[in-house]
Amino acid sequence: MNRDEKSAIVSELNDSFSRAKFTVITDYCGLTVSELEELRSELRKCDSEIRVAKNTLLKKAVTDTDSASLSDEFTGTTAVVMAYADPVSPAKALTKFADGHAKFKIRCAALEGDKLTIGDLIALSKLPSREVLLGQLLSVLNAVPTGLVQVLSAVPRTFLYGLRAIEEQKEQTGN
Repeated sequence: MNRDEKSAIVSELNDSFSRAKFTVITDYCGLTVSELEELRSELRKCDSEIRVAKNTLLKKAVTDTDSASLSDEFTGTTAVVMAYADPVSPAKALTKFADGHAKFKIRCAALEGDKLTIGDLIALSKLPSREVLLGQLLSVLNAVPTGLVQVLSAVPRTFLYGLRAIEEQKEQTGN
């Protein structure tokens, strides 16, 4: 690979690192091509990609990006997963794949510049998806005005029940 090809790869990787909101460093040593392709397919579904490159090129590409804190982790056989939207879906896909494939190891991750441990990544993968969280927030926001309307309508309703009780009492006494 000549110098121009290397600089093109570095600039392409730098662009990917710059756009990525969530980056995961993994070790893929021992995986077959079909297993890696299976992971690629799962990651494509959640607006993510997995890239394999030389560690020296990755170290150059990650500089001046949010994922720069991960540059020390580029050792051995390195594959980088970059998510461009919701970080929960790729985290779920990676942890599920790692559970099913003993040779696939997750080293560390970065979420919008903050370095995450493997425990943080697993906790992130257990969160509900973005759509579910938005639905829960909407139900909470909807409950506040609904409760207010119910409380405000209870005052005239109880007043009306009191008037009806007085009316029924007067009818029974014959007045």
